[in-house]
Amino acid sequence: MTTTAQFYQDMERRCAELKAAGLYKQERPIITAQGSVITTADKAAVINLCANNYLGLSSHPAVIAAAHEALDARGYGLSSVRFICGTQDIHKELEARLSRFLGTEDTILYSSAFDANGGLFETLFAAEDAIISDSLNHASIIDGVRLSKAKRYRYKNNDMKDLRQQLEVAREAGARHIIVFTDGVFSMDGTLARLPEVRALCDEFGALLGVDDSHATGFMGRSGRGTHEHYDMMGKVDIITGTLGKALGGASGGFTSAKASVVALLRQRSRPYLFSNSLASPIVGTTLKVLDLLEADTALRDTLMENTQFFRAGLEKLGFDIKPGEHPIIPVMVYDAVKSQDLANRLLQLGVYVTGFYYPVVPQGEARVRVQLNAGHSREQLEKALQAFATAGRELELVS
Repeated sequence: MTTTAQFYQDMERRCAELKAAGLYKQERPIITAQGSVITTADKAAVINLCANNYLGLSSHPAVIAAAHEALDARGYGLSSVRFICGTQDIHKELEARLSRFLGTEDTILYSSAFDANGGLFETLFAAEDAIISDSLNHASIIDGVRLSKAKRYRYKNNDMKDLRQQLEVAREAGARHIIVFTDGVFSMDGTLARLPEVRALCDEFGALLGVDDSHATGFMGRSGRGTHEHYDMMGKVDIITGTLGKALGGASGGFTSAKASVVALLRQRSRPYLFSNSLASPIVGTTLKVLDLLEADTALRDTLMENTQFFRAGLEKLGFDIKPGEHPIIPVMVYDAVKSQDLANRLLQLGVYVTGFYYPVVPQGEARVRVQLNAGHSREQLEKALQAFATAGRELELVS
């Protein structure tokens, strides 16, 4: 029989092993507001290239003002779950606005996108059903699927031949309902799901299509409604999950948007919704303001895409190995975990804040620095960042 002392020794040993392997994650405190330029506890005024603040709205004056207004009018928090006494009028207003923005019938709010995915599959699908998931789906989808008693299948990332095979297996096994679920944008690679082809296969096999659009809502598509708008597929995705914590203001909160009957059942049975406090009023108020801004014009979205094209071209010209695409996530591949941290550390010294990603966040041997652009970056900032990449890349022999 082990002792509690041995348990803590085991924790210390496991952390020590991570440090020895160069896999221990360090958190760098930021002492300013989130933005295109930030100050960390150990470095002042660095260009921030690693936030999900795609539209630069995390510290936008209008968004901050909306948070103050909601705080004054509705208070700090609800101290309750939605069905007891935690629903305010602005919660219902935001759900209606998100439904209109996404082109769905109804929407349900969660404390996070992780909770939205965590409360989805168990509620909707039983042992007679089948869930088919892309191999690179976000951890929240993976964990959510595990909670369901449905049969589970996985297909190779964006591989339509393999997806067809999994659909055939699920149908032959007698699955009642089948859903294919995928990230709209794969967060580590910045690549888009092949939604038109996935939809065609779903139609052929009588399956539902679900998409987590956390890295797309607000800026992908002509008016920023997501990957379904990007592919001219508005109304053709059965279930959309997403976050308010990236492009839509950057605080927290998530949602599931779908047919009214799906959302109605989630309100009755989804455990993260039923047993978590309501989304805080200031977050609801700010997201309503963000939707006002996005529906007024596409200026922020357009600037983001211009910045993305400029920086992608700059990295390619320098000779870095980057994943191709059009998304503001740009993976700079270095393949070695320690070297990814060395690159991130050197860039910080040069005034650019990025983060190295390595196993288990990405597969073994696929270490990288993930660059993320936002609409707040000026051309001067991006040019300076490219100069820093050139210097660090040559020093670490990543480019010539």
